[in-house]
Amino acid sequence: MKEYIKLDEWKIIEEGLVPSNNKISESIFSIGNGFMGQRANFEEFYSGETLQGTYVGGVYYPDKTRVGWWKNGYPEYFAKIINSTNWIGINVNVEGELLDLHNCEIEEFTRVLNMHDGLLCRTAIATLPNGKKIKLTSRRFVSLIEKDLGAIELTIVPLNFSGRIEMVPYLDGDVVNSDSNYDEKFWIEIDKKADKNFSYVQTKTKKTGFEVCTAMKWQVTQNGSTIDPNVELVEDKSYVANKIQIEAKQNEPVVLYKYAVMESSLYHKSEELIEVGENRINELFAKGFDRLLDEHSTAWHNKWEESDIKIGGDLSAQQAIRFNIFQLYQTYTGENENLNIGPKGFTGEKYGGVTYWDTEAYCLPFYMRTADSQVARNLLKYRYNHLQKAQQNAKLLGFNSGAALYPMVTINGEECHNEWEITFEEIHRNGAIAYAIYNYIQYTGDEAYIEEYGLEVLIGIARFWAQRVNWSENKGKYVLLGVTGPNEYENNVNNNWYTLKLINWTLNYTMEQIDKLTANGKFEDIAGKTQFVKTTEIEKWRDIVNNLYFPEDKTRNIFLQQDGFLDKDLTPASELPASERPIHQNWSWDRILRSCYIKQADVLQGLYMFEKDYDNETIKRNFDFYEPLTVHESSLSPCIHSIIASKIGYHDKAYEMYLRTARLDLNNINNDTEDGLHITSMGGTWMSIVEGFAGLRVIDNTLSLSPTIPNQWDYYEFRIIFRGIKLDIRIEKDNVMINNLSDKEMTIRVNNENHQIYPGNSASISSGVKQAI
Repeated sequence: MKEYIKLDEWKIIEEGLVPSNNKISESIFSIGNGFMGQRANFEEFYSGETLQGTYVGGVYYPDKTRVGWWKNGYPEYFAKIINSTNWIGINVNVEGELLDLHNCEIEEFTRVLNMHDGLLCRTAIATLPNGKKIKLTSRRFVSLIEKDLGAIELTIVPLNFSGRIEMVPYLDGDVVNSDSNYDEKFWIEIDKKADKNFSYVQTKTKKTGFEVCTAMKWQVTQNGSTIDPNVELVEDKSYVANKIQIEAKQNEPVVLYKYAVMESSLYHKSEELIEVGENRINELFAKGFDRLLDEHSTAWHNKWEESDIKIGGDLSAQQAIRFNIFQLYQTYTGENENLNIGPKGFTGEKYGGVTYWDTEAYCLPFYMRTADSQVARNLLKYRYNHLQKAQQNAKLLGFNSGAALYPMVTINGEECHNEWEITFEEIHRNGAIAYAIYNYIQYTGDEAYIEEYGLEVLIGIARFWAQRVNWSENKGKYVLLGVTGPNEYENNVNNNWYTLKLINWTLNYTMEQIDKLTANGKFEDIAGKTQFVKTTEIEKWRDIVNNLYFPEDKTRNIFLQQDGFLDKDLTPASELPASERPIHQNWSWDRILRSCYIKQADVLQGLYMFEKDYDNETIKRNFDFYEPLTVHESSLSPCIHSIIASKIGYHDKAYEMYLRTARLDLNNINNDTEDGLHITSMGGTWMSIVEGFAGLRVIDNTLSLSPTIPNQWDYYEFRIIFRGIKLDIRIEKDNVMINNLSDKEMTIRVNNENHQIYPGNSASISSGVKQAI
């Protein structure tokens, strides 16, 4: 864990350049707009530790699978959102010496991410080996309005000399991925041109054939006036540059404005990319940096107006939740149903930037409550669009036609994860996708989704479950063999309780929806489309639901994570030496698999999702047993524990787990932030406040709150949208204030008491806020 980020309610601040922290900071200070993203690499050359990263949403490469032992059903590739043309590059030579902060004497260094405005800033005062001292400042953004645009303002001030400064804005498409399985470069050059007024590089991915044209244009001012400097044009392999010569004067700023657009064949014809790039760069260049920044910042202000969470009295918690919300909206905006949310977003290469079940379980709740319902609908539609691929995936593994197994990892609907214990066994992902349909409809009231898309997906998943279980003569029950639950520190187990719960629930929910649409006369078309044999299939599903085995310990009165779990040494995680944490970085896999230690919520994940099926005492008993065995080495773990802890009255634990999830990357808690941020778990951070502390639920179609407040906070305030009604909710120590910002009246339930709130009015409820003690 590293705590070097300074506290501020709207800014992420790093003071001092510590080379060993740089890759961590490159992740933390990343910027993006849902269509493209950029790690916080320096514009100028840097020879220290760095991971260059520029990413374009939807542009990927199928990197050939690398395994020691091929198994039938393995995917042939691992899809990756790949490093694309480096558009930020601006090398600086000072009197013939290349500026490289790694080899300079640094007097001052500050990096600031202004989340309110969506702006990355950096300041450095450095003395080069030749004795020349300069002040460097940069401002950079990726536009939330102009989705193809990135812009930079780089300022150099000579502090102890007058002399020649060379600034070299460039585009470099000859890039690599550090995680390439075979050290392969993924791009080939199509075209390039270096020109003083318009330069571009157009590249094409091998195999997938995506093309991206990156174009740039620049302007230089000296002491506030635009100049027309001498320029040398440079072209190399997938590389173009302009070498700009400036006779600089002491204490007079030289400013380079660089504009770049990235145009892809996802949105334009390949043969039109250069023309589109030239037209766009000229259009945006004409607006100028300040106007573009103002429009971009205004868009961010509007985002914050919709989704900000305010926390009084706890600066660490305030900074953290805004950082999480900021990164979520930098990653996904919901405008394109073909895009989704990778666990690292646009901040690093790990996990390939592709889609996991994390989206449905942890991100959907955030977007469906803070944005127009179409945003969350597009996340669900992404899976519907891949239904045929999910059916093909199930068929590849030996299941009958019509059964659907959604991939653990995908970008195009095909499975691309190549670890057998995940690819073949971590099938609970199917249940998360089914539950997301229910969760969305329950919250938004969008019943039409079931008829239009949802039921086809549910039927495919239900068919898979019906084939995946088998009858055990020994138990006289249906059982589930050879699976991996959310706790990936257990593989190839029998009867994972959480997955069994999902099977039971999915079959029941699917049958309910079939009955509902049948009664409305709307099922016939779906039945024909899915070739559904109602009598036979429903009979089988009901038999499974009525005879499904669930492991439990009747002595402790808890649900068992899987068969045989109690045979383990149940030493609590608190007794592990600090030197052995995290265990996945210090223990052999054999030792981990034999241990009792839980990577993330497993049984507790099920109790979180299906809490209405259990009383508080049942949930508490299971929490008391499993939480002490949990090492929280998945970013997805703390948020679920925080929400459950709030529900059962463990307020200190709820706050502890909230801070862990909220500051996971800011404090590098899991020692892996340099690989990229944990974007999908950031949705869980938001859930920890809204579902956890505020206790937000939908009960009988009514929005319900059961609020608590950590004793470290004076108040917290958040905004949500519920079925088209915008609400501002403020929870204080002894009061709940709810403001209806819409033109519709609504009923809201607070601690089981209904309150009617009229359009434009508010309700102040002075009882029932539970405080942590």
